[in-house]
Amino acid sequence: MIRMHRRALLAAPLLATPAVVRAQAPVVSRTARILAGFPAGGTVDVACRLFAERLRGVWAPQVVVENRVGATGRLAIEELIRSDADGTSILITPASMVTIFPHLYGNRLRYNPAADLQPVTPVVIYPFSLAVGPAAAGVTNLAEFIAFAKSRNGTSYASPAAGSVPHFTGVMLARAAGIELTHLPYRGAAPAITDTIAGQIPATINVIGDQVEHHRSGPLKMIAVTSAQRLPRFPEVATFAEQGFPDLTSDEWFGAFLPARTPAPLVQALNAALVTAAQNAELRQNLESREFEAITSPSAEFAARIRQETVKWGPVVQESGFRPED
Repeated sequence: MIRMHRRALLAAPLLATPAVVRAQAPVVSRTARILAGFPAGGTVDVACRLFAERLRGVWAPQVVVENRVGATGRLAIEELIRSDADGTSILITPASMVTIFPHLYGNRLRYNPAADLQPVTPVVIYPFSLAVGPAAAGVTNLAEFIAFAKSRNGTSYASPAAGSVPHFTGVMLARAAGIELTHLPYRGAAPAITDTIAGQIPATINVIGDQVEHHRSGPLKMIAVTSAQRLPRFPEVATFAEQGFPDLTSDEWFGAFLPARTPAPLVQALNAALVTAAQNAELRQNLESREFEAITSPSAEFAARIRQETVKWGPVVQESGFRPED
């Protein structure tokens, strides 16, 4: 079991030495791009643009966001590994593409995270929540949801994508609770939540930021969060660990990467620049409004975390029997 200690990640890295890039000419003399594997306006794109704004004039004279959309984020990674290792191409991607996809796609994956990517730092972290709608009326906690599933010889849940962390969080819950949970993959959080609110699906597992407004207004009720502690803004929602399922404690991150052959001084300089960016109060407030949290860590620690999480998800994916079609 791997626990996600967000405070530990926050504390040490933010004491790092951002002076490397403070009051200096840009590290890279040409325009740099941040590759986003998802459409404009989505959470990955928003995070990329917030950090790009803070890197302009610090990392490069101009830093633009380039959306390479397709193949569930894989096209952006493939573009990065074809790019020059001179600091002009940066990738910000969710964890799944790096820690879960190697188990899902095997030899069909056109990149090897360990060999092709240089981890720089995580930049954002966020938990998930299990929420129920009208089809599970009366369910207010995890024990009641499990009883609900057992009384019907199984039930279903929606996730924003097949092969995502929410998908496999449901797989882990089913295994740990001894219940049948049928996974219903959607193309994004919005339609999954819409169908749950409409009563077509009893439950959904999604990024908390996508569910909070519906939770506040009433049609959706969050009954468990994957964070290690209750969230300050939602103290009424207990964690999975509090409700007897500590193995479901997890967060997902967006991380910054460079091509694997990038020289170490450039990696260290980008890490320092992102550490400084993550300290910016406006950026942090923007992220927190979306229930995200800015984090950083030394690149070696980030690489170790990726290795640990990759090991964690291997048996979960294997036992699920799921294989993507594309």
